[in-house]
Amino acid sequence: MTFQVLGLDHVVLRVRDIDRALAFYRDVLGCALERSLEDFGLYQLRAGRSLIDLVPVESELGRMGGAPPGSDGRNVDHFALAIVPFDPEALRAHLEAHGIAMGEVARRYGAEGQGPSIYIEDPDGNTVELKGPPEG
Repeated sequence: MTFQVLGLDHVVLRVRDIDRALAFYRDVLGCALERSLEDFGLYQLRAGRSLIDLVPVESELGRMGGAPPGSDGRNVDHFALAIVPFDPEALRAHLEAHGIAMGEVARRYGAEGQGPSIYIEDPDGNTVELKGPPEG
């Protein structure tokens, strides 16, 4: 194995009503709003060592996921696993050996800050982000 999974970095949920969702995760579950990019449609709440990202379905990000949550739409956009080490060449070789296509390496924000990550798909088409350690 070329890497080790440390745990869940974040999960991205598509929501119909951002105010209602924020109230639930903030007021009911006690997650603090850590970061928001309202123009982009992203609200990130701290859940211990992990993040819960909320994306309104009508936002730029939310529209990318298709129909709103319901019988014809999904509400989980993707989840991210924190991994070490993050070696793009070794990851690509490992994934290709298993017949899995690897997306581009990009710098993305996660529970521990900005760092490298890639997207892959599981056998059912669910998007899984493999998130490397934070920069610095």
